[in-house]
Amino acid sequence: MQKTTLLDFPGKMAAIVFTGGCNFACPYCHNSELISWGDDVPLMAEDEVFAYLNKRKNVLEGLVISGGEPTLQRGLEDFIRRVRDLGYLIKLDTNGTTPKVLMDLCGKGLIDYVAMDVKGLDSLCPRICGLTKLDPAAQNVLQANMQESIDYLLTGRVAYEFRTTLVQGLHTAADVEGIAARIRGASAYFLQNYRESETVLCKDGLSPFSREQLEQFLAIVKKYVPVAQIRG
Repeated sequence: MQKTTLLDFPGKMAAIVFTGGCNFACPYCHNSELISWGDDVPLMAEDEVFAYLNKRKNVLEGLVISGGEPTLQRGLEDFIRRVRDLGYLIKLDTNGTTPKVLMDLCGKGLIDYVAMDVKGLDSLCPRICGLTKLDPAAQNVLQANMQESIDYLLTGRVAYEFRTTLVQGLHTAADVEGIAARIRGASAYFLQNYRESETVLCKDGLSPFSREQLEQFLAIVKKYVPVAQIRG
């Protein structure tokens, strides 16, 4: 749990809880310790989480649920309901691979803001998401699920943003343009540069783009998503 953030929930002072377990293994992931669910993942008791949220409910406005991939968690809805009962707004970070969970939570009015990571185009998704050993049929299902989540968010039924972490060695200008075309007309899209750190899953052959390159990507993106920005 990160107990305070001014950056992760737009316009809100919030806390963040990170869930363990993910169906991706992105080589550039800086939360790599959360990808697998094992004994080495430090757990925080729910009672401790709620004790803190109850104590800070007159200061904090929202809770960000991140990961890992939160929508894989059994009991996510019950957890969100308990947080909302304390008066908190909820932001959900997701990779979009479980659209039915996303649409169900949003349809019930339990989510106030969604941040969806759009990793790459169809042909690049296995390499970018670390799914090279997954058979093509399963890859196609995941890709279709992500597209369903994109299409749902584009309806504007819930406040949202799309974001892409750009990695030199994985993304090109053509990839960026393809992603932007896929989310054409989105209300918010953020380009995030890859950050080198000790917790990155696989550092070999990966590096951040220069600011100049990011600005070039942004110019391409704005043909499709005028409100796009570089974050960080």
